[in-house]
Amino acid sequence: MTSRQYDPRDPSSLRRGAPGTPSGLPRSAHVTLAGADWLASASRFPRSVHALWIDCPANPVVLPCGVAFDVVSAPDLFGRRVLDRLWEKGPGSGPVAAQRGRLQLFAAPGTAQRLPALLGWEEWARAMPPLLCHGTGDTVTVPPLYPSGPEEPAPPVSRWVVAPEVRHPWLPDAEALLWACVRVARATAGSSSAGLPAQAAPEPAL
Repeated sequence: MTSRQYDPRDPSSLRRGAPGTPSGLPRSAHVTLAGADWLASASRFPRSVHALWIDCPANPVVLPCGVAFDVVSAPDLFGRRVLDRLWEKGPGSGPVAAQRGRLQLFAAPGTAQRLPALLGWEEWARAMPPLLCHGTGDTVTVPPLYPSGPEEPAPPVSRWVVAPEVRHPWLPDAEALLWACVRVARATAGSSSAGLPAQAAPEPAL
């Protein structure tokens, strides 16, 4: 599966996710059967994954990266800003999970290898918090298929923000995520500078 490329020189290349995805950030917290099939396809034994879900539907499951998806993990606040940017002015996102104070953005296979290399050439990378890229050879814990019930005493440590709904979801690639991360870093740096006294504001780069 190939992902769309966002060309920053061509605003018409911006799309709100895959065809048929509604504008605005979706808030689906339930994984559909097609979405579960996609998640299970990451494993060499998808039937075993489905069996685990049948026996323990409220339990998280560990899945390998690099086949159906890679995962880019960011601190919660920065990750949510990146997610908002992807949906407001970018190409949209694939599935997204919240996991113990971090946001996991599911990305196209190969992203975990390419994104760190692209960040190495990006001057705004120093303004970003550490991003964890999980690809071939790594595993991630995915949330349960269904959210916790109202009887739960506290918010779950693992939940879907944008749950998988189709068998072949569109996934952002390294270039799309880099585009969003850089714009969030610029906006954050600009907001910080705007709040400083005039004499303390950083000098513009020559």
